Amino acid sequence: GSGSGSVPWVISARSEAGLQAQTARLREHLTANSEFSAVDVGYALATTRAHLDRRAVVLGKDPETLLAGLDALSRNEPADAVVTGQARGDARVVMVFPGQGSQWVGMALGLLDDSPVFAEHLRACARALAPHVEWDLLEVLREPDGTSLERVDVVQPVLFSMMVSLAQLWRSHGVEPAAVVGHSQGEIAAAHIAGALTLEDAAKIVALRSRALTALSGGGMASIALSADDVQQRLSAWDGQVAIAAMNGPTSTVISGDDTALSQILAACETDGIR
Repeated sequence: GSGSGSVPWVISARSEAGLQAQTARLREHLTANSEFSAVDVGYALATTRAHLDRRAVVLGKDPETLLAGLDALSRNEPADAVVTGQARGDARVVMVFPGQGSQWVGMALGLLDDSPVFAEHLRACARALAPHVEWDLLEVLREPDGTSLERVDVVQPVLFSMMVSLAQLWRSHGVEPAAVVGHSQGEIAAAHIAGALTLEDAAKIVALRSRALTALSGGGMASIALSADDVQQRLSAWDGQVAIAAMNGPTSTVISGDDTALSQILAACETDGIR
């Protein structure tokens, strides 16, 4: 692609020693032939080499960073740009589709420009959403300030489209999920990828659901890194104003209610060193 994102160089071998030796040879070769394309090297490593059990990936936006990563990997030294691991032959892929909150201004723009597969599926989502929304998906994504993403009835269908398009991008590279799981609105995208909903039905559901949620505007939500029991004890001073809305995990509880009360609770938690 033509983007300026990080380039992955993937390397594998049968053993740790073999991985270090192969990395050292690659670095020596590239240093001696400095007029290389980082993207071309990454493509060749990913598509023309055997995929052995001991694996590593070096990430970088420029040749200097990539070569420094190779240097660290060849000496078995830790580096921010290097990730290593062991392949598991019995491992299966589970795709996880999150709820609201993962959005940011400018998301997907790089993939829209560089990935025809991602762009194709995003446009398909835009067409599926069009009968049910009054805004254009691609125009929202290209907004310089992301103002529209502050609306529930916009951000949820947009995130649905991101999840579906990313899942289809992974599939185009041969990554097929053995199972899917969704949290909150992510369940709709998960159901589509699992084949339980057509794209048109899933788009209609997420659009109508998000529109219905706007009728419940007012108040707010917050996540606290405590168990539900501990949170419940803290809520006693705001009885009737705030309640537990969800238990995301053993030490992750979501509360909802009056904005002023939420601010007071979060301030008290911060004073006690609780996120």
